[in-house]
Amino acid sequence: MEIDLVGHEGGNSTGEFCFTLTATDIATGWTINRSVKNKAAVWVFEAIEHVIAQFPFPILGIDSDNGSEFINHHLFEYCKEHKITFTRSRSGNKNDGAHVEQKNWTHVRGLVGYLRFDTDKELSVLKEIWALDMIYTNHLLANQKLVFKQRDGAKVTKRYDRAQTPYARALASKEISPAAARKMKATMAGVRPGDLYHQILALTEQLERLALSKAPAPVKPRVNKAFNASL
Repeated sequence: MEIDLVGHEGGNSTGEFCFTLTATDIATGWTINRSVKNKAAVWVFEAIEHVIAQFPFPILGIDSDNGSEFINHHLFEYCKEHKITFTRSRSGNKNDGAHVEQKNWTHVRGLVGYLRFDTDKELSVLKEIWALDMIYTNHLLANQKLVFKQRDGAKVTKRYDRAQTPYARALASKEISPAAARKMKATMAGVRPGDLYHQILALTEQLERLALSKAPAPVKPRVNKAFNASL
């Protein structure tokens, strides 16, 4: 799976604010989010453990960017202990994590927006949203995978496979165990799309009210570069 963090600073990076970890399985598109109070390695590591436990199939590899919240002793030793391949992207090459980075918009910004979330209550609501969205996204929303790409001068030709939900892709995989398949089918049997959608919508509205009703976070004073240059 590819992992990445999205910051909920609301345009003001001063102080402490929440981040959302997004984890995407490349083979099926199965995506799970988990929010943390800040990007400290200890919280991010806990979120990674939580996400791995929520996947209905074993995780064989983790690919991250080069941030210290990922490149640290805790995650490295965890991967060694659980025989998980751990790789990282090339510095300065954002497209190395393309599978998860596209989810930053479709699965995070498109749902909770760009407001600042920095309180315990907001963090709690974020976690509730992701718990429901995990079922809604993976069992109900179809996606397409790029199967062919060819460049001819300025023209780029792309072809995609038939749209399928991550749930359908996982069930069709020969790597999925019978126990995992039964668990996914049981979850799918209990899904009520309308109810699930309205629950998620109510939580996102609650999150927006919390963010807009609190006092604005202090803004770091701007540096007077002209004054500093004159010294």
